[in-house]
Amino acid sequence: MKIAVSSKGTDLTSEIDSRFGRAAFFVVVDSETLEFTAVENTQNLNLPQGAGIQSSKTVAGTGAEIVVTGNCGPKAFTALSAAGIRIAVGCTGRVIDAVQQCKNGLLSFADEANVEGHWI
Repeated sequence: MKIAVSSKGTDLTSEIDSRFGRAAFFVVVDSETLEFTAVENTQNLNLPQGAGIQSSKTVAGTGAEIVVTGNCGPKAFTALSAAGIRIAVGCTGRVIDAVQQCKNGLLSFADEANVEGHWI
């Protein structure tokens, strides 16, 4: 299974970015092999609107089935859910720790966005 983690950096030891739509990167990890790729998200960092939706499209294009992030706004949550992607919010720490927690069933998945739109 592929897990996309909003990240401040490009590898497994990077810190989770608390923002989904305006995260610097998404580290997409194969939960079985721990092989990963970093997807740059700079094109969405400075958008006045729509960063969450555009970031959702980016993540959906990676084939990720789960997103792990700190916070997810309503538009991104709707877009990710429509793509069949489950979302875990309130996550902190390193990318690798989040992946391990997900593999071990220790993350809970959100039923709705946890922040208002245009949250920065």
